[in-house]
Amino acid sequence: MRPFILLVLMLLSLPLAATWQTLTLADGLKHPWGLAELPDGSLLITERAGRLLHLQPDGKRQVINGLPAIAAGGQGGLLDVALHPGFSGNRLVYLSFSQPGPGGAGTAVARARLSQQQLSDIQIIFEQVPKTHGGAHFGSRLAFDKQGYLFITTGDRYHSRDQAQSLNNHLGKIIRLHDDGRIPADNPFVDRQDALPEIWSLGHRNVQGAAIHPETGELWTHEHGPQGGDEVNRIQKGHNYGWPVVTFGEEYGGGVIGEGRRKAGMTDPLWVWVPSIAPSGMLFYRGNAFSQWRNNLFVGALAGRKLIRLELNNDKVIGEHHLLTDLNARIRALAQAADGGIYVLTDAGDGRLLKLQPSR
Repeated sequence: MRPFILLVLMLLSLPLAATWQTLTLADGLKHPWGLAELPDGSLLITERAGRLLHLQPDGKRQVINGLPAIAAGGQGGLLDVALHPGFSGNRLVYLSFSQPGPGGAGTAVARARLSQQQLSDIQIIFEQVPKTHGGAHFGSRLAFDKQGYLFITTGDRYHSRDQAQSLNNHLGKIIRLHDDGRIPADNPFVDRQDALPEIWSLGHRNVQGAAIHPETGELWTHEHGPQGGDEVNRIQKGHNYGWPVVTFGEEYGGGVIGEGRRKAGMTDPLWVWVPSIAPSGMLFYRGNAFSQWRNNLFVGALAGRKLIRLELNNDKVIGEHHLLTDLNARIRALAQAADGGIYVLTDAGDGRLLKLQPSR
């Protein structure tokens, strides 16, 4: 038998290859937290200790200067990064971070103009109040909706969980602002004297995933539960998501939290993980590279150490699938590439930027 014919027969006898492959684009990242792709294909990557990197397609990386003061420690530091919807014209970048101040630290958001490797015209457009001690539960993700409003997710700062039910603070809240930090006139609590007018929803624990639904334009988030009870939520104007009055989780080491799993007047989650996966990063897939995944919801898992794909039927989850389980890596952030691939950041002292793309 001719060698060529033998080779063809051998190839035909092999099992079908996976429909996707994972490429490592960068390694040696120090606990990377957020990323955004620029129009030229380069990337901005935040590192929690307080460094903003500009990664070129050829792998070259440069440090961007001009960051505000950052309280790096525990879960705090330089967190998410997002581009203004009109970035190509105005070069505006948004950064969330743990901000130091009297009483400790709190989540804040800065807006700045990116020029070469420098941030300029920096403005702090949001400061969480009150600032508190401790290094846990800062949130924080940034998401622009189709109307150009900016959503900011926060955490309850762990030790102040009861404050998530009060409207006079930013702990355990989702914030909605204009792109320059002004408060929209149609926010749900603007006319209440006992409420901060920038609040959009309340009753959250620690929200580290946020994405805009590609069809409805609504904000979806996920948040860390305590011991069990991680949630996916469809965020609606003025709704109370229950923490810590209701939860599917329990105290660390065991013990009931609050009043149960459901309560009238509080919005149920769309999906719950028990035990916890420690979700971080969130993406509605909208590309063509994986057409079979279009409009699926992707979630990274820190404790779960995998990438989760949720199949949806309108606002219902109808299937859960696990990817990248062999990486054994904490997945911190996700982003869709312009070519339809999926960027994945792993959280470690030697973190990596990966790209999921179709096999060739």
